[in-house]
Amino acid sequence: MTEPATATTERTTPEPHNGEASAYSWYVLGILVLVYVLNFVDRQILSILANDIKRDLDLTDADLGFLYGTAFAVFYALFGIPLGRLADNWHRVKLMSFGLALWSVMTAVSGFSRSGMQLTAARIGVGIGEATASPAAYSLISDYFPQRLRATALAIYSSGLFIGGGLSLLVGGLIVEQWNGAYPAGGPLGLVGWQAAFMAVGLPGVFLALWVATIREPVRGEIDGLPTRGSATPFKGFFAELMNVIPPITLLGAARRGPTALIVNVLGAVFIAVVVTVLTTLLGTATRQQWVFVGFGVYAVFSWASALKSSDAPTFNLIWRSPAFLCIILGYGMVAFAAYATSYWTAPYAERVFGIAKTELGWFIGAPSALSGFLGVILGGRVADYLHVRLPAGRVYVVLFGLLMPAIPTFIAFSTDSFAIFVVASFFAQLLSSSALGAAAASSQSLVLPRMRGTATATFFLSTTLVGLALGPFTAGYISASNNDDLALGVISTLASLPVGLVLLLSAIRLYPAAQAGITSRARAAGEKI
Repeated sequence: MTEPATATTERTTPEPHNGEASAYSWYVLGILVLVYVLNFVDRQILSILANDIKRDLDLTDADLGFLYGTAFAVFYALFGIPLGRLADNWHRVKLMSFGLALWSVMTAVSGFSRSGMQLTAARIGVGIGEATASPAAYSLISDYFPQRLRATALAIYSSGLFIGGGLSLLVGGLIVEQWNGAYPAGGPLGLVGWQAAFMAVGLPGVFLALWVATIREPVRGEIDGLPTRGSATPFKGFFAELMNVIPPITLLGAARRGPTALIVNVLGAVFIAVVVTVLTTLLGTATRQQWVFVGFGVYAVFSWASALKSSDAPTFNLIWRSPAFLCIILGYGMVAFAAYATSYWTAPYAERVFGIAKTELGWFIGAPSALSGFLGVILGGRVADYLHVRLPAGRVYVVLFGLLMPAIPTFIAFSTDSFAIFVVASFFAQLLSSSALGAAAASSQSLVLPRMRGTATATFFLSTTLVGLALGPFTAGYISASNNDDLALGVISTLASLPVGLVLLLSAIRLYPAAQAGITSRARAAGEKI
């Protein structure tokens, strides 16, 4: 059974906080942005390499969507759970440094792939490594910045997503064309351009990890007047958490909680297996790996949530029993569903339909993408903080804006015959969708206690990954592959997520004020000592 959160809240009298962030806080934020930039360079570079990988490894668009989304996302989400708990109880700077080195090495290893299976294994490794980043970073930012600046700080951090995504197209396209030009028959070790690109963007992360290790670890929760100790045995809790997350040892974790828990766990696994079988039968055996991976992830989350209920009732109550929290993260998951599909398929689509060279794609797609994402997430964060002090659910309105507004430019981009219109429409689609991220992150963080922030972040990313990343790009790729490689139809079809997101976010707006006001009382009712 998972160790109860022995991170107890100390009732001390902290020095009054003036509501400002120190110069060192902004310095730390700058380093964290660099980490996130590299995070998304390593993740998103698959987009500019997609058509070459498809040709060399004999894959379909559905396979490419699986590689970019599901293979990465399931393990990113799955390991984010125990790593989020570790971020709540251990040294967050050390955790991020180790994870950065791991995912950088696995990105470089991707360059040795000779089959889709080998590339899948490497992508799983990248996902596990990257799962350390945001739980630790969100928690650090929340301890370096006061409440009134938190959405802005999280938005600035999140801008690394878009800067890294844009740079991946610029750098990846340049490396591929230069390498293939110099070695048209394959270079050293028989490596071709896309393989060299993986290695070139992966290795610098090892050196950045050394810089990250110099960051000072702040006192957890002190800035909010709730200084909190981490667990005296964080790794004991971490490995216990793994037992509750990693199948099939989840059965052992359930058995330790008693026969009833074991029966419920087995019944859950059987139900998920039936759903996977039905989906595979309806959508074709070619989709089996997609649904097996998704089912694996859903079962792991079910096992973890069941264990959390018995081991840490206060955290379970504030996350899984909070309709407001769930509506916010699932509502943002609908934003991510369409946004991830669009961002991944934009470059391969332009290369196929408009015949644009990779280097030019870097400038026409990558650079505008970096700018639009940066502007969108920063402006969205600022507006979210502005509305937060004026409306009870002000930040959630920004998430709703980010869900609805990108629909028209996305439709225009993938239905036009003009490359110029495609570029402009894609720019605005990303500008508008990116505005939701900082607001969604800050909203979810504000519904839990300081000691729970890492776990809340991991749960937030369950939605963005298992719903958005694992399903969005694959759905677009599957529909494309089923309709003679019609990528336009595939991407536009992901806009069907909008009505679902609308219902979830309107519900969140109604539920958020009461949930935010009742954090302490609901935690106390579940046994939290405050």
